[in-house]
Amino acid sequence: MTAPHSRDKDASDKRSYWQRLLEFIHPGPDSREELLDALSDAEDNQVIGPESRLMLEGVLRMADLTAGDVMVAAPRMDLINIDASLDESMHQVIDTAHSRFPVYENERDNIVGILLAKDLLKLQRAPALNLRTLLRPPVFVPESKGLNDLLREFRNTRNHMALVVDEFGRIAGLITIEDVLEQIVGDIEDEFDQEDDAGDIFALADRTYRVSGDTSVERVAEAFATALEVAQADAASADNKFDTIGGLIAHAMGHVPRRGEHFDVNDLRFEVLHTKAGAVKWFKVYPAPAKTEAS
Repeated sequence: MTAPHSRDKDASDKRSYWQRLLEFIHPGPDSREELLDALSDAEDNQVIGPESRLMLEGVLRMADLTAGDVMVAAPRMDLINIDASLDESMHQVIDTAHSRFPVYENERDNIVGILLAKDLLKLQRAPALNLRTLLRPPVFVPESKGLNDLLREFRNTRNHMALVVDEFGRIAGLITIEDVLEQIVGDIEDEFDQEDDAGDIFALADRTYRVSGDTSVERVAEAFATALEVAQADAASADNKFDTIGGLIAHAMGHVPRRGEHFDVNDLRFEVLHTKAGAVKWFKVYPAPAKTEAS
């Protein structure tokens, strides 16, 4: 007589005898490499689409990544000084276009809270308010924290940003929920982003040009028919070679450029239009005023 639980098990298993036999003969993947191969085969057989395969592969890769692997490094973080005036803070919010900012006091490693950009509107309506009263508690995570665990923590606590600390307790960088999700779905584009095939140098109606910060120095030099050379502070700097125009300008300025700042190279002026994650996304390029007046 067949045991009741055995009949229940058979009833719950909807697979046919032949399906179970095939699975016994050809078991599922036993390693990550085999699973990736299975995903590739599934795409080839049109079981899943290419975007689905990339997302599933991203989920698998994320298991090996930590906060330290994808964070924005501390020197590239956009911070707000607790003692800054409302106008200064508003200008920084507008220039960087971020929605959240770590706030520090005295030194950059001393993070006292997280400010939501929208909360600055409360200060505009009620200037008597103290900025400290608007700060949210900062969340600190170690560099070694896995992205899977971090994503779960973001979801459970409803936080969208965490500060990453090194083994000595110093601020190593910051990471947002967008940084984590991009490991699965790829770059999350905003209104300033362009498709890869859309080009990197655009002529504008006012006879200026918009140039991507990732554009190679050689391509910019060729497009504008000029040698892009900047004065070097020392012999060691002179040996540095920069692949992108954004890297060249940032090094020449000595800091990560902010929106509205500009730098002249030969007869060209590079004005920062947009930054993201501590790097210049777009420059506006036009003849340097001094050169124009001289001519």
